[in-house]
Amino acid sequence: MNELLAALGQILTVVHLSYLVLGVVIGLIIGIIPGLGGIAGMSLLLPFLYGMEPSVGLGMLMGLVAVVPTGDTFTSVLMGIPGSSASQATVMDGFPLAKQGQAARALSAAFTSSLIGGVAGAIILSGFIIVARPLVLSFSSAELFMLTLLGLSVVAALSGGNLFKGLAACGVGLLVGTIGAAPATGEFRMTLGIDYLYDGIPLVVVGLGIFALPEIIELLIRNKSISGKGNTLGSGWGQGVKDVFRNLPLVGKCSVFGSLVGAIPGLAGSVVDWMTYGFAMQSSKDKSNFGKGDIRGVIAPESANNACASGSMIPTLLFGVPGSGTAAVFLGGMLLLGIQPGISMVGSNLSLTYTIVWSLALANILGALLCLGLASPVAMLTRIPFSRMAPVLLTLILFAAYQATQSLGDFVVLAVIATLGILLKSANWSRPAFLIGFVLAAGAENYFFQSIQFYGYGWMQRPGVLIIATLILLSIVVPLIRKRLAAKAQPQEDSLEQPARTPLNWLDGAIIALLLIACAIALFDVWGRSELTRAFPLFAILLTAGSALALVFGSRRRKAEPGTGSQKVGRELLYISLFLGIALLYFTLGFISTSVVFTLLFLRLFTGSRWRLSGTVAAGQLLFLVGIGKAMSIDYPAGLLDPYLLSLINL
Repeated sequence: MNELLAALGQILTVVHLSYLVLGVVIGLIIGIIPGLGGIAGMSLLLPFLYGMEPSVGLGMLMGLVAVVPTGDTFTSVLMGIPGSSASQATVMDGFPLAKQGQAARALSAAFTSSLIGGVAGAIILSGFIIVARPLVLSFSSAELFMLTLLGLSVVAALSGGNLFKGLAACGVGLLVGTIGAAPATGEFRMTLGIDYLYDGIPLVVVGLGIFALPEIIELLIRNKSISGKGNTLGSGWGQGVKDVFRNLPLVGKCSVFGSLVGAIPGLAGSVVDWMTYGFAMQSSKDKSNFGKGDIRGVIAPESANNACASGSMIPTLLFGVPGSGTAAVFLGGMLLLGIQPGISMVGSNLSLTYTIVWSLALANILGALLCLGLASPVAMLTRIPFSRMAPVLLTLILFAAYQATQSLGDFVVLAVIATLGILLKSANWSRPAFLIGFVLAAGAENYFFQSIQFYGYGWMQRPGVLIIATLILLSIVVPLIRKRLAAKAQPQEDSLEQPARTPLNWLDGAIIALLLIACAIALFDVWGRSELTRAFPLFAILLTAGSALALVFGSRRRKAEPGTGSQKVGRELLYISLFLGIALLYFTLGFISTSVVFTLLFLRLFTGSRWRLSGTVAAGQLLFLVGIGKAMSIDYPAGLLDPYLLSLINL
C-alpha cells in the first residue's frame, strides 16, 4: 500500500505531469502519420532520456505508449488508412461510418472505448504484479535466460507468414546485439577494428534505422497527403459515447482479452485487433452490418489495443521480455535510465513499477480527452502533404541519431541499418523480430553467463528450465503443424494449382546471401576466442545461418522477372545515400546551418511551397535546434558556417 501511495504522489507532481502530457502530445502526432507507430516514435524520444530522473523519463515514454493506439484511429476512420498495424480492424467499420457522415460518432466511440480499455489494462497490470510477485522472486538467471529465448521464439513464430524468416530476423538481431565487449570476459568481438563498434551499436540508431527512416522514405516517395480527400466529422459525438456504454459487456470482455493477449510475447499488434473484431462479430445476433458501418466493429478493437499496450508491459517489466516491438524500445529506454527489469521491479523498485502503472492509466485518460478535444484540427492536419512534414521529421531523426555517441559513426551505422530495414520491409521479413532480438541480446547473454557461473552446465536440468524449454519447442512446432494441417485441408484442385513450396524471389535471395556473409565474418572473428566470449555469438550465428539455409532448402527458387521490385528498393536506397550525404555536410558546413538550408530548399523546390511558408518552417527549426542544444548542452558539429550563424543569433 505504501508503494501505491508513493507512486500516486509521484505522478501528481508538476514535473511528472508535464512530461507525461508531452509524451501524450508526441504520441498523438506520431499516431496520425500512417506507418510510423510507437516504435519509431519511441526511438525518437530515446536520446532525450539521458540524465532524466527515471520516474519522469518513464512518464514521458508511457504517455507515448498509451496514446499511439488512440491517435492512429484518426487515419483509420477518416480515410481508411491504418495508422499502424494495431488499427487495421478499426478500418472495417470506422471508414464506412465516416463515409456515411458519422465520423464523429465513430471517433467518439473509439476514444471512449480506448479510454476504458486502457484504464482496465492498467488495473489488470497492477493486480498481476501483486499476484506474480512470489513467482518472479523465485526465478533464477537460468529461468530468466529461458524466458528470454521463449520471447524470441514466440515473436519469431508469429511475426509473419514464414517461421524461418522470423527466426532468421531474430538471430541477426541477436548477432548485431553482441557486437562489442563480452559481458563475461570483457573481450571485444566483431568490431572489425572500427573504434565506433567497441561500445556496441546504440539502440537509438537501431530503432531509427530499422523502422523510422524506411517508413518516412516510403511516405516521401509516395508524395501524397495523409488523406487524399477529407471526410467531414459530422455530428454524433454524444451518440458514440452512448454506444460504448450500451455495449459495456463487449468493452469489458475485449479489454480483458487484450490485456491477456498482450502479456504473451509476440501476440500484440494487429493480432489482438482482428481477434476481438471476430469475437464481436461472432457474438452478435445480427452480423449483417459488420463491414458496412457497425459501431461494434469500432468499439471491440479499440477497447483491446489500448489494453494490449498495458498487457505487453507484464513480461517487459517482470521478466525483461518485451511483449511487442514497442515494448522492446520501451525496455531499451528503461536500460538507458539505469533501470533493470526483472526481480527488482517487484522488489526494491516496486514503487517505480506502480508509477509506470498509474502513468499508463492517466495517460490513457489524457490521451482520449485530448483526442476528443482536438478532433477537428487533427482532421485538418491529415490533409497536409507529407512532403511538407518530411524535412522536419528527417532532421529530428538525424538529430536523435547524433545524440547516441555524437560522432559521424552514428550516421554511417544509421544508413547501414536503414538499408537493412528497407530490404527486410520490401521482402516481408519481420523487422520487430530483428529489433526484439537486438534488445534482448545483452540481457540474454548476461543470464546465460550467470547460469553457467552459478550452476555450471547443470542449469539445463532445472525443472523450471525444462518446462520453459517445452514451451519454446511447442511455440515453434505448433505453427508448423497448423500450417501443414491447413494445407492438407485445402481441396485437391487448389493444391494442384498452387506450388508445393513458396518460391523465394531475388530480394529474399539477396537478404539470405547478406545474412550468410555476416555469419561467416562473425564466425571467423569469434572462433579463436575464449569459450564464454564466443558461446552466445555462436548461438546467434547458428540460429541465423540455420534459418537462412532452411529457407533455401525449404523453398523452390524461381527466376525473378527483370526489374521486379528493384525500382522501388532502388529509389529508397538512393534516398538513404542522399541522407548520408546530408549527414556528411553536418560536419563540413555545420549541423544547424545544413538542417535549416535543407529544410528551406526542400520545401521551396521539392514541394513548391511559398518562400514565406518555407522560411517560417526553417526559422522554427532553427529556434528549436538552438534552444534544445542549449537546454541539453549539446555540442553540434560546428563546421564552417555554424559559428557565424550562432554569433548572428547572439547579436
